[in-house]
Amino acid sequence: MQSAHLATSLMQLLGARLPVIQAPMAGVQDSALALAVCEAGGVGSLPAATLSTDDLFSELTAIRGQANGRPWNVNFFAHRSPAPNENRERAWRASLAPYYAEYDIDAASIPTGAGRRPFDAQAAGVLEPFRPPIVSFHFGLPAPELLARVRGWGSKVISSATTVEEALWLQDRGVDAIIAQGLEAGGHRGYFLTRDLTTQTGTFALVPQIARAVRVPVIAAGGIADSRGVAAALALGAAGVQVGTAYLLCPEATTRPVHRAALQSEVARHTALTTLFTGGAARGIVNRAMRELGTLDNEAPAFPLAAAALAPLRAAAEKQGRNDFTPLWSGQNASACRAVPAAEVTRALAQGLREI
Repeated sequence: MQSAHLATSLMQLLGARLPVIQAPMAGVQDSALALAVCEAGGVGSLPAATLSTDDLFSELTAIRGQANGRPWNVNFFAHRSPAPNENRERAWRASLAPYYAEYDIDAASIPTGAGRRPFDAQAAGVLEPFRPPIVSFHFGLPAPELLARVRGWGSKVISSATTVEEALWLQDRGVDAIIAQGLEAGGHRGYFLTRDLTTQTGTFALVPQIARAVRVPVIAAGGIADSRGVAAALALGAAGVQVGTAYLLCPEATTRPVHRAALQSEVARHTALTTLFTGGAARGIVNRAMRELGTLDNEAPAFPLAAAALAPLRAAAEKQGRNDFTPLWSGQNASACRAVPAAEVTRALAQGLREI
């Protein structure tokens, strides 16, 4: 069957036993989750966008030392850092003032800063000795000279597309595979050619369109939580899947207690895209901050500058066991999110190969 052939081609390209990639999820995982997925035959991913240079080196050392030749992925953001806007930052903090007062936080003591940096020469310098089998990007691709450096190590390069136009742009720049990120996906939208959310499409409408438009393998992402979703994605022309939400309750994940509790409750059924937590559109479970400050219509500065002002509110609320200011990233389908080992999740997803 064509679906099986596409999956086999992707597995050969990546060197994996299964066409299942664990989505890189900054803030809720480290190398432990990635390694568990690798051991089960999938491709484990390490999110690097929020790691310091020292932490990145430490995590890469752990993965290389324990992967035992299995393929693994390290993911970076490729956004363009915005110039700070003092007026917008001032308005943002003013909108948060009632919450600072509620938690007795001195707003003047809160530093500004991005918290997430794009892939740059410094990150490449840390990465080079490790020569990861796969390097993936979100928000497009880095500068050509940096991309050439990554390719020079022999790493496979993949990146996310949220539209056909983005997929063609990525193909023109020589990526080895394209992640078709549907609107259902949890976490940040990977869009980069436009910020118009009306261009964003659901996974099972997006996958066949991209698969028809490009020559490279397509990896479906967004709302895929079980083997039936995998089978459906493959039947529509995907060569594999990238899954995040289904791993959030695994013991290997570092998902915070308030986030775990939300995922296991009925509130997980209600997610929304919001720019509230970082300034970039991302999908998460609706909580107090999203209801009161607005999901998209708010004062948040441009990505990723919004996060700094919210950080002390998040910490204070979590100390009280509350998720009011925590980004509860989740896709629209948390139905298969279970507190079981990551290897079990990976093998269950791979059963979709038998259902096509």
